[in-house]
Amino acid sequence: MTAEPQEKAGPQGVENRTVSPDEGEVRLDRWFKRHYPGLTFGRLAKLARTGQIRVDGKRTKPQQRVEPGQTIRIPPLPADSAEDADESGAALSEADQQAAEALRERVLFRDDWVIALDKPAGLATQGGSRLTRHLDAMLDALRFDAAERPRLVHRLDKDTSGVLLLGRSARATDALGRAFRDKTADKVYWALTVGVPRPRAGRIDMPLGKQKRGGEEKMAHDPDGRTAITDYRTIASWKSRVAWLALSPLTGRTHQLRAHLAALGTPILGDGKYGGKEAFPPGVKVEQLCLHARELGLPHPQDQTTLRVTAPLPEHMRAIFETLGFDSRHGEGIHPTPN
Repeated sequence: MTAEPQEKAGPQGVENRTVSPDEGEVRLDRWFKRHYPGLTFGRLAKLARTGQIRVDGKRTKPQQRVEPGQTIRIPPLPADSAEDADESGAALSEADQQAAEALRERVLFRDDWVIALDKPAGLATQGGSRLTRHLDAMLDALRFDAAERPRLVHRLDKDTSGVLLLGRSARATDALGRAFRDKTADKVYWALTVGVPRPRAGRIDMPLGKQKRGGEEKMAHDPDGRTAITDYRTIASWKSRVAWLALSPLTGRTHQLRAHLAALGTPILGDGKYGGKEAFPPGVKVEQLCLHARELGLPHPQDQTTLRVTAPLPEHMRAIFETLGFDSRHGEGIHPTPN
């Protein structure tokens, strides 16, 4: 990355940063997310609303798009909002540093543009309420001596394992993110469900919206909600009690696969949030959510050739496969969406 000259004041002063040529046209809030990942959207909106954040000297909004060459005025921010604070690694505990280093061993693919990671179940992609450890805070472990810190392209739920992409530059991240926005990213998940869906293959077209019940918030069918579409196909079943499914989400809503399968009457094994006690059937030892981002294919940002990455089954799902007699080789090449 070739950065434009930056004017930088002391820690208590105003900073002016120029949008670099390889960042392209991007929304202001997304630009801040890259460079100041600790700055919340609410705080950003307030700073923009009060005129403390400006673009080329003019007032702005988080949704405004900025272009290469424009200057962004940045007021003094809390230390943990700055990129340097995240990159220092000083805020990480020894255990978190060990976990971050272990991420190197989970790299599935790496070149000058992209890193594909096998995210472990139980690790959140980004921070949130009551979350002190998350992938976004550990990305320095995946720099591999590059000038820039890698950037998240998309997210996986905390309890979902599998393929997660990182861009190694702003340009690469924009190109990869575009594939998700334009729905040219081909995603295949594997899940184990309680019961076998009827029919054994099909499409779930059910809009989703957030609902709060008893202090718990989750996604549920909402006629006025956002469009959510999932294709599925049953690969194998065990005594009509457990099914192994291939899933392809054609939209990317929060908890989409979990909510859709629960609505179908076949919740994912280990998904107490959406399946309750039913998600832990007798005779099957289940300790974690059995949802895995198995395969991801999309255009490579350098030359648009197809980049396709596959993540091996996580240990907790592999153990259940062995118990039920499922052979992961039988799922190779099975895609839930008809050609």
